[in-house]
Amino acid sequence: MCKDCGCGLGGGVEIGGHSHGHEHDHDHPHGHGHHQHEHTHGGLTVNLNRSLMEKNDRLAKRNRDRFHAKKLLVLNVVSSPGSGKTTFIRETAAKLAGRLRVGVIVGDLATDNDAAQLRTVGIPVVQITTGAVCHLDAEMVSRAAGQLELDKLDVLVIENVGNLVCPADYDLGEDLRVVLLSVTEGEDKPLKYPPMFHSAGVAIVTKSDLAAAACFDRGQALANLQRISHHAHVFELSAKTGAGMKEWIDFLARRYAAMGANALRAKPEAPAGTTPRASKRGRPSILEIFRKQLTSRILRVRQRLHASHSLEMSYVKTGFSDAGPAGFPRP
Repeated sequence: MCKDCGCGLGGGVEIGGHSHGHEHDHDHPHGHGHHQHEHTHGGLTVNLNRSLMEKNDRLAKRNRDRFHAKKLLVLNVVSSPGSGKTTFIRETAAKLAGRLRVGVIVGDLATDNDAAQLRTVGIPVVQITTGAVCHLDAEMVSRAAGQLELDKLDVLVIENVGNLVCPADYDLGEDLRVVLLSVTEGEDKPLKYPPMFHSAGVAIVTKSDLAAAACFDRGQALANLQRISHHAHVFELSAKTGAGMKEWIDFLARRYAAMGANALRAKPEAPAGTTPRASKRGRPSILEIFRKQLTSRILRVRQRLHASHSLEMSYVKTGFSDAGPAGFPRP
């Protein structure tokens, strides 16, 4: 994988049409033909691969915190080349129109063909051209996300480079890793690439309309997915015909709603006297309105209790008993 072979250290990355030199955490000449990053000097072994992966993990966490602050559901879509990622993402965005706002970051070794196809459904897209790099990493995604108006999005989809090997190692800051298995690829793909399929939270069998023509063994494919991706949500669909897409779209809508509910539960109590923050769409949420009403009622109850306590103290100071002065009942 990239963390072993060093192919992730290549240059020539372009994001949104602008060249970016890929930053390194180490200084040493790159003139050698193959990147072996475990160097020994006088008995001291320095594993530079580990440093690079640790850097990526730090940047991925920063991305994730940034995306959550923007209330974004982020998907990292991975697959082998030709499995139908771009068509799948395009149709997902089209069917979410009016429900959730989608933006896409696209990774390819060369060309912006996929980005052009995605723009046909009217969504914002940033192209990352990776050159010799066979995966996206957290730094590339961070820079590309900076070219999107994240406040105007609900769902950010990252279309990774077509590769079932190296992207498995790189956390991008996503909420869900979505792996595609096309019926034209064969039923044993999960067994051949277990790290990728095991790391995914969602597995999607694509091009189901071609299953008969490809002699696809559905039962065997699902059994293999169950063996490797036993924890993943599995969907079978055809982006071309629309079969199975409704279940996938409904799943995303539920996931986004659940993410928002979790964020509200985790939100700390606002200091007294402050105004609740408006929701992403500019209107107070039902929970914020309820909290404001409840706070107002609590204040009124406290005021009444305070008034009652003050009256009680006045009886004590004047020598009134529970029966009142001279045996008369207390008013």
